[in-house]
Amino acid sequence: MNVEHEEVLLMPREIECNRVTFKYGLGTDFINWLKTFAYLGLDAAEKIQVGDVKVAPRDVLAAVLPNPAKLGHLMTGKTCAGTWVKGTKDGKPREVYLYHVVDNQQTMGEWGCQAVLWQTAICPVVALELIARGTWKHSGVHGPEAFDAVPYLELLAEYGAAHGMVEMGEGQWPSPTRTNDPGWSRPVRTSTNN
Repeated sequence: MNVEHEEVLLMPREIECNRVTFKYGLGTDFINWLKTFAYLGLDAAEKIQVGDVKVAPRDVLAAVLPNPAKLGHLMTGKTCAGTWVKGTKDGKPREVYLYHVVDNQQTMGEWGCQAVLWQTAICPVVALELIARGTWKHSGVHGPEAFDAVPYLELLAEYGAAHGMVEMGEGQWPSPTRTNDPGWSRPVRTSTNN
């Protein structure tokens, strides 16, 4: 399955890098449904004649499938979004994974929406708050990579979406340990504690 995302275009505009890719993990059942819809042509945008009307097959699917925003109460578990960065620091190879874990039970209880929806929605809310406070001051249109990440990550944690960072690479993948705080026990390194 191919999923388009803006990071592959925005990151190279602000950060010197050789390659940016976007990966998205989906469950096997969900992938099989998507493949079946595609095999049957139900993902087509071009309208077809059905009786006296013309309709796009994907519009029919959208009309009959349940609204994902209304399924949160049926979902369990956590979702994780992250960025795996490979490169060099001080002339030495380094890999880090910066991640953000959200629990569906927590977001349903506190906000009334499922974890993936909440995780997607909270990011622009935090960004807008930083702009309103004057912390982020660029004029014009910019992607998030154009701004200082530390205030963003700190405010994200205040909203209950703490983040963590682990060193990656050969023999360096530690298992994060659970705490009672939102997120995980490994804090991100900031410019003051590198």
